[in-house]
Amino acid sequence: MIFEVSINELNDFAIRFWKTVKDEKLFAFHGTMGAGKTTIITALCKQKGVKDVISSPTFSIINEYRYLENGTEKKIYHLDLYRLNSMEEIIQAGVEDCIYSGEICFVEWPEKAPEFLNENTVSVYIDMLDATTRQVKIETGSTS
Repeated sequence: MIFEVSINELNDFAIRFWKTVKDEKLFAFHGTMGAGKTTIITALCKQKGVKDVISSPTFSIINEYRYLENGTEKKIYHLDLYRLNSMEEIIQAGVEDCIYSGEICFVEWPEKAPEFLNENTVSVYIDMLDATTRQVKIETGSTS
């Protein structure tokens, strides 16, 4: 599915996103530097009810957020692999543990660790249309 999303429509997009992907857990976010990956992930987290401060994990590599779903505390892992340069660094950072945790996992710069992505990965491609509008393409195993 392809969406055109303006900065003012992020909440509406997040609602449509979760309806589209249903119960999927692993998301690979593709886009150039500044395309809006973290901004969109922030909207998705807020829609899930995350109360934590949501920020880019460029330097921390992994951010963990919490939300409640049906009275149960759940986690969202937000990974940014941009600064990692080898499989050894990726493993030492704990990327594999997050991806296989069974929790929601957003991965920025997934091309750094394609070994961990599989047929259950939802790919999200973000392209800048102008300063405030993005084209967001979502590809799942059933929609490509």
